[in-house]
Parts: sequence; structure tokens; C-alpha cells
Amino acid sequence: MNTYTVSFFGHRQIDRPFEAEERLEKIIRELIRSKEYVEFLVGRNGDFDQMVSSTVRRVKKAVDDANSALVLVLPYVTAEYSNNKASFEDYYDDIEIFDSGHFRSAFGQRNRSMVDRSDLVICCIEHDEGGAYEAVRYARKHDKKVLNVACRKEIPENARI
Repeated sequence: MNTYTVSFFGHRQIDRPFEAEERLEKIIRELIRSKEYVEFLVGRNGDFDQMVSSTVRRVKKAVDDANSALVLVLPYVTAEYSNNKASFEDYYDDIEIFDSGHFRSAFGQRNRSMVDRSDLVICCIEHDEGGAYEAVRYARKHDKKVLNVACRKEIPENARI
């Protein structure tokens, strides 16, 4: 089976979430319809990550969830995860713990690992700073395809997924 892997990065707060979510849903729907199998890699660190997870779940129910997986990638075991493991396992199709052993660099290392695995990076970047911005910069440096659903940035109509 050919797996197409997509990772997501965005700022903790999004200025115009409804417009970004509309764009995100369109892309996710097209991916699920057009690819043999899609693995969606997401964190859990802010508005965009929450939006991605709920949008992927909603589209999977509406279209067909047999050819995709929503995978939570945590930089380390968090107290929230430890205290709610069953809820996490019910919500996500799979959970991966990226344990680098270095707390200070855990998010950056996890993000680079996600990018390295990905065929496509979808982001919601509205300003040029922060961990999400650095992950997207890393993706572009490594010639990964990047789509930005932030409302101040337009996605070209002819963008091929």
C-alpha cells in the first residue's frame, strides 16, 4: 500500500480560524479521495492542532475513514496524556511518543522528524516566528511541498496535492 504522509504545523492562536478551517477541510477531503492511504501527523499544542484533529475526524466520517489515519505525535509523555490515555486512544487512530531525551529541544526534534516523514506539510503560518514557522522553514529547505491555509496567504487554485 502506498502511504502519503501529511504533517501539520501552525501557530498556537489563529486570527481567522473559520476561513482557515474551510481551506483545511477542502485539502483533507481531496487527500482522502485521491490517495491510496493517508497518514495525518499532528501535535496537540494550540488552536491549529485542535482544528486539524477535529477536521480530519469530521472528513473521515463524511468521506471514508478506511484509507487514512490520524496520528498524534507527542514530543514526550505529558501529564495530560498519562492522566487521560484511554481518551487519547479513543480519539486518535495511533499515538507516537517522540522521546529525544532532551526536554529543551524535544519540540524542534519532533517537528523535524515529522517533516522528514512527510510528502506534504500543511501549515497555518501568519507571522515569521515560533516553532511552527521554524518547522515550515525546515520543510522548505528540504524541498517538501508546503501549503499554507492562513487567510493572509492564498493557496493557488492550481496547487497539486
